[in-house]
This record gives sequence, C-alpha cells and structure tokens, in this order.
Amino acid sequence: MKTVALRGRVREYFGSLQDSICAALERVDGAAFREDRWRYAPDDGPGDGGGITRVLADGGVFEKAGVNLSAVEGRLSERLAARLKTEAQNFFATGVSLVLHPRSPMIPTAHMNVRYLELGEPGDVPQRAWFGGGADLTPYYLFDDDAAHFHRTLRDACGRHDASYYPRFKKWCDEYFHLSHRGEARGVGGVFFDYLDEDLERTFCFVRDVGDAFTEAYVPIVERRRDAEWGEAQRTWQEVRRGRYVEFNLVHDRGTLFGLETGGRTESILMSLPPVVRWSYDHRPEPGSREAELLERLREPIDWL
Repeated sequence: MKTVALRGRVREYFGSLQDSICAALERVDGAAFREDRWRYAPDDGPGDGGGITRVLADGGVFEKAGVNLSAVEGRLSERLAARLKTEAQNFFATGVSLVLHPRSPMIPTAHMNVRYLELGEPGDVPQRAWFGGGADLTPYYLFDDDAAHFHRTLRDACGRHDASYYPRFKKWCDEYFHLSHRGEARGVGGVFFDYLDEDLERTFCFVRDVGDAFTEAYVPIVERRRDAEWGEAQRTWQEVRRGRYVEFNLVHDRGTLFGLETGGRTESILMSLPPVVRWSYDHRPEPGSREAELLERLREPIDWL
C-alpha cells in the first residue's frame, strides 16, 4: 500500500514540477508553451495512461524548449525486460523530462529528467521500484562561472541528503553523457543517477530537491548571457555542436530508447532534438579559438567546484 500511495504522490509532484518550470521559463522568454495532452496506446500490447507535452518554439530566448510529463503503464517487450534484468513484464513509469535549446550560442542547452518506475504484476506490490534522473549543461562557448554555478546548485541540493551524492552522481554523469565514438563529453555535466531503490520515501525527498533546483541552476545563466553578441560563425558552431547532441540522444540515451521500445508517443520522445542542426564533414575549429578550447576541455572530466 505504501508503494501505491507513493506512486500517486510522485505523479502529483511531477505535475507540479512541470507547471513551475514552464512558468519560470515563460517569464524568462516572454512566449508561452503550446500544450498537447496524449494517451498511451502502444500498437503491440496493452497500455494505459498518457502525458502532457509542452513545447515553446521561436521564443524570445528559446528556439525550442520542451517540458514533458508522462505517467504510463503497460507491458515490457522481451528485449527490454532482458536489458532491465527482470522477468516482470508489466511496468509503470512516470517522469518529467525537459530539454531547452536557446537561440543564442552564448546560452547553453540544458537537460533535466526525474523519473520513477515500477515493475510487477498489476495490483500487486511491485517486484522492483526505483528512481532515476539528473541534470546536465551543454555549452557551445565555455564560461567557467556558468558551469561552476550549475554544479554548485546541484551540489547543494544533493548535500541536503547525503554528502556522498554529489561526487558520486557527478562522476556518473561524466561517464554517462560521454560520446564514446567521439571521445568527448556532451557538455560540462551535472549529476546523473539511476536504480535508486533503497528507502524510496527518502529518495523521493532527494528527487524533489533535484527537480526544484533546476530553475535556480539554469535561469541565472540565461539571464547572464542573453544579451551577449554573436554572429554567423558562432551560429554555425552551435549547429555543429547540436549534431553531437542528436548523436547522443539517438545512440546512447536510455530515456529515448525506453520510450521508443515501449511504444511511447514519438513526438514527445523526440522533442529533445534541436530544430536546426548540421553535420559538417571532418569539421575542425581554428587552433587557439574558443571553439577549439571547448573541444580540448571536454576531453576529460573537470572539477568545476
């Protein structure tokens, strides 16, 4: 009964988190989110639930910003069940996921996700239940004070629960958001965690703090960089780097793969992709440039604190 009650409270909190983040982003941008409500109805099996997708496009700051809420239940495919190392075929999953693509190359792209999953037969105590999530920052031009602010805010949220969380989850983030085929990080990282299944009530408190910390971690960076000058060369570099973002999301990202393999709503799953992107063959920035500095510094993890 405790887990069933937890499911409802988690879903309620995720709904309020979506509302608060969208309100904060609308205040920064000046434009409003478009909202789509959808039902979960996979083609290859039973399913129930749905979600709310909110997208802000061509705004004053954001070229594309998506904040997605979902709460779905259905049946895992055999392949996905094997990947999760379970025999349970039924699942419940709820979460908030966002990706923010600003128009200015001087403002970093940001990602945040918090989620809760259960595996087991409907109506029974779940066989497994856990939380996951994280937040990370992907700059096109590196400002050390922006990265330090982002990490410091997440460190403080983690530190209210366990002093070991930030170094542990920062390391996990550096390892997870790494393009192995490129030999470089996607960005400057943040925190990442998954399969947190001990003391779910305590972990839920931690997840709430991470979710609530996101606007404090990101919005001040937007306000600091929104009036910085940029031109065609900086825009081209942003589009090249966005290509790396697409590569990670389609090749490595667990959330994208989980959503597609469970028959989720494709438009909502792929809302994370930037609206304008390019792949230039063997693109190499000018030695000594700020673009080259970014690539050099993304080769190894950095202690931003």
